[in-house]
Amino acid sequence: MSEELNLDKEKKYNKWIVVLSIAIPLVVAVLFTVKIPNVEPLRFLPPIYATINGITAILLVCAVVVIKKGNRKLHENIMKTAIACSVAFLAMYVAYHMTSESTKFGGEGMVKYIYLFILLTHIVLSIGVIPFVLITYVRAIAGNYQRHKKIAKITFPIWLYVAVTGVIVYLMISPYYA
Repeated sequence: MSEELNLDKEKKYNKWIVVLSIAIPLVVAVLFTVKIPNVEPLRFLPPIYATINGITAILLVCAVVVIKKGNRKLHENIMKTAIACSVAFLAMYVAYHMTSESTKFGGEGMVKYIYLFILLTHIVLSIGVIPFVLITYVRAIAGNYQRHKKIAKITFPIWLYVAVTGVIVYLMISPYYA
């Protein structure tokens, strides 16, 4: 398939990438203001979604290993699973916050500043990685493998950081859950 045809395939997704990159953070922000009354708090979810973040990190590393070995189909399947894990994480995270009050970090001193730095960078990069993941995925499904590889080198470390810091944030705040 010619590169020009591949670029045309890629371009048809650009509007969706922009819409989703804006809509997902906005919807999550709005849903954070919604509290579902008379519903049992979903307090069991944080360790589950933290585990999903850990699984996502492992999947991302595995995907890089298998593509370096030339196994494109396994790489594709692993990446689809990583995306599904990220979507599952987000759904559970939002559900938890719609049924439970936010937990305050109880640490003091330098630990508190480290926690806040990790949390802030995690949140900012989790929003910022959305268009990168979508663009990287679209370039792959459009068959633009050189362009895919180029942006994947940017997407991978950001997404991996978000997944790993999600686990770290959970581990740091878990002693303070009610």
